[in-house]
Amino acid sequence: MRIIAKRTIREFWEKHPDSEQPLRTWYQEVSRVKWKDPHQLKQHFSAASIIGERRAVFNICGNKYRLLVEIDYLKSWVFIRFIGTHSAYNKIEATSI
Repeated sequence: MRIIAKRTIREFWEKHPDSEQPLRTWYQEVSRVKWKDPHQLKQHFSAASIIGERRAVFNICGNKYRLLVEIDYLKSWVFIRFIGTHSAYNKIEATSI
């Protein structure tokens, strides 16, 4: 999958250094796969939460942080919509941000 944009997660880990290694690992794993549908995503990341057909939330650092992405399975891209603390995630509307 092509991830748009790594800069977003890099800027986040610069502010939250404990998230750097988990985010690097997430980035490397997602860059190596090509999901065809949400079912395949869940097979790879069983703890991810699927939101509708095109969005997923990943727990980072034992759920301290949340990474919300939008996915286009046909074009094989993952667009980062939000990354933040769990409490900040609770304040957003994950289906429309």
